Amino acid sequence: MTHLLAQLGAWGLNGMARLGRAHLLLLPLLRGLLSILRRPRLLLDQLYSVGVLTILIITVAGLFVGMVLGLQGYYILSRFGGETALGLMVAASLVRELGPVLTALLFAGRAGSALTAEIGLMKATEQLSGLEMMAVNPQHRVLAPRFFAGIISVPLLAALFSMLGVAGGWMVGGGLLGVDQGAFWNGMQEGIDFSDDVINGVIKSVVFGFVCTWIAIFQGYDCVPTSEGVSRATTRTVVHSSLAVLGLDFVLTAMMFG
Repeated sequence: MTHLLAQLGAWGLNGMARLGRAHLLLLPLLRGLLSILRRPRLLLDQLYSVGVLTILIITVAGLFVGMVLGLQGYYILSRFGGETALGLMVAASLVRELGPVLTALLFAGRAGSALTAEIGLMKATEQLSGLEMMAVNPQHRVLAPRFFAGIISVPLLAALFSMLGVAGGWMVGGGLLGVDQGAFWNGMQEGIDFSDDVINGVIKSVVFGFVCTWIAIFQGYDCVPTSEGVSRATTRTVVHSSLAVLGLDFVLTAMMFG
C-alpha cells in the first residue's frame, strides 16, 4: 500500500512539474512574436507546413461529416414533418460544435504530431543546442513561428470544414433526398446568428488552436532526446490534445450558451 501511494505521489509530482515547465515555455513563445514580425518568412513557411498541408484531410472530413449530418438529420426531422429545418440543423451543428472540435482533433492528429516529431528530432540531433551555441534563441527562431502558425491555421481550417460540411448537407438534402433547396438555405440564414453562433465558433477554434499547438510544441521541446522519447512525446501530443479539446469544448459551451 505504501509503495502504491509513493508511485501515485511521484506521478502527481511529475505531472505538476511538466505543467510548470509548459507554462514557463509559454512566455518565451509569446515574446517570439516580435522576432516573427521582423522575419515574416518564418511564419509563412510554417503556415504552409501546418495549415496548407492539412487542408486535404479537413476537406474530405468536412464534406463527409456534412453528408452524414444531412442523412441523419433528414431521418429524424422527417418524423415530425420538419424537413425544411434540415439546413438550420446542419449549419448549427457544424458552426457551433462539430466544425471547431473535429478540426482541432484532426489538426492534433496530423499537424500536432508532426510538430512534436520535428522538434523532438531537432532536439535529439542537437540542432537546438547548435542554435544556442551560435547565439540564436531556438524558442524564438524555431518554436514561436510554429506556435503562431497553429493559432492562425486552426480557425481558418475550421471555417473551411464548416463550409464544406454545409455543402455536403445541401448535396444530400437537396440533391438526394428532395428537400426544397430554398427552404434549406432560408432556414439556415434565418436561424444562424452571427454573434451567437459564428463568433462563438471562431472563439472556440482559436482556443483549440492555441492549446493544441502549445501542447505539441512543449511535448517536442521537453521530450527525452531519443527515438523512443520522440515517439512517446508524439503519442502524448495526440492524447493530451484530444482530451484538452473535448474538456475545453464543454467549458466554453457552458460559458457561451449556458
